Amino acid sequence: ATLLLSRCLLKMVKENFVVPEEILSFCCNGLQGSTSPLRAREPGEREETPPGAMASPSPPHNPTEVQMSQLVLPCHTNHRGELSTGQLLKWIDTAACLSAERHAGCPCVTASMDDIYFEHTISVGQVVNIKAKVNRAFNSSMEVGIQVSYEDLCSGKHCSICKAFATFVAQGPSGSKVKLKPLTPQTEEEKIEYSIAAERRRMRLVHKDTLKDLLNRSPRETELETRDGSVSVPAEKTRVESVELVLPPHANHQGNTFGGQIMAWMENVATIAASRLCHAHPTLRAIEMFHFRGPSQVGDRLVLKAIVNNAFKNSMEVGVCAEAYGQEMSVSRRHINSAFMTFVVLDEEGRPRSLPMVAPELGDGERRYREASARKKIRLDRKYVVSCKQTEVPLSVPWDQSNKVYLSYNNVSALKTLVAKANWALASEKEKVRMYTLEEDKFLSFRIEMSVSIAASRAFSLLSDLRRRHEWDSHY
Repeated sequence: ATLLLSRCLLKMVKENFVVPEEILSFCCNGLQGSTSPLRAREPGEREETPPGAMASPSPPHNPTEVQMSQLVLPCHTNHRGELSTGQLLKWIDTAACLSAERHAGCPCVTASMDDIYFEHTISVGQVVNIKAKVNRAFNSSMEVGIQVSYEDLCSGKHCSICKAFATFVAQGPSGSKVKLKPLTPQTEEEKIEYSIAAERRRMRLVHKDTLKDLLNRSPRETELETRDGSVSVPAEKTRVESVELVLPPHANHQGNTFGGQIMAWMENVATIAASRLCHAHPTLRAIEMFHFRGPSQVGDRLVLKAIVNNAFKNSMEVGVCAEAYGQEMSVSRRHINSAFMTFVVLDEEGRPRSLPMVAPELGDGERRYREASARKKIRLDRKYVVSCKQTEVPLSVPWDQSNKVYLSYNNVSALKTLVAKANWALASEKEKVRMYTLEEDKFLSFRIEMSVSIAASRAFSLLSDLRRRHEWDSHY
């Protein structure tokens, strides 16, 4: 209730509807219901320790946290001496799976992976540090947060590579789903991630619908692009097909192929397809959110197909599909996974080069071309709203059908992070209502706290539905 009320108040202040003094009066008189003595502590204030009691220990270590450090050797790299993205994906998946299994207490399989943006490349001799921990457990699935950075042993420099979120499903002995025990967050940071995990889960569930809606609403925005003086390359010339045999080293102890291994194979064929368009060595910059549709086992043959769907001015999207079959060719192939990867080609100064256009095939090729344009718009909206640093986030972003889910997620994330800060200062108190202020850089934030004797379910229903605002806001 405090969070939702703060959202309304902050919006009113930003739009110059009210001044701080009016906020305090508004909170004292607006919310209906009898008030009870304040139970909130000052931000940063701790509970008093009873005489003779021991002082509180430091925050407990998250039991699901897994740390992995890998020294990058020549066998892990590509022709430029940089760590292969496929190898990095295998390490990420392994660390995340180990974290998930710590919480589940049983084998887990990769269900999906959110968007991954690779900020830097890693060279031979540097160390890759991966930290993974479970953010939240749902019924039979859980979200694992992964942070990847590199360390230069000579200079001592540390740099962030990417941040990822993966969903894992716990499996019983017969392959059935296992009901997970709830996860209790300990630190303030873990509590924030715990609550935001539900928003990310909602984003995953509506991602496909968002894309379909964008395609249906704006068919003319995704027409074939034309550029003066640019040569078009037929998309068919970039097509790649490769087969891999799943061996025991590629699978876990249950015989299921590691998700990271499948992603590495997919990255390999996608890189070849991208190279055929630009006749150069491309660099993978992003992987779109994807879901594993089914498992594969030791002995399966995995057929990997890739093609450039669309080429923009400085980047291209490559679509990859993985299908599995056994020894019997007569049996239809099983669809394992589909992914979309964004590549760039860097010049000698590390800047993205201009790319040739793609001439799609009729039918499915044109459909993939238009869908790639729609995904690019969603990707740019999401990166602009969600992925940038908090200091770079604009004060407001225009609402659009394609970015509404990400705006909601970012608003919830930003407000929870703001409320959790410890340096709020009590500015005023009136009739059991407290107003705190927080000054950071050029921003002044307000936080209002009060306690009311009302059921939590009723408070939520009142504050979450703006049509019921008149029931608790006498000034509305």
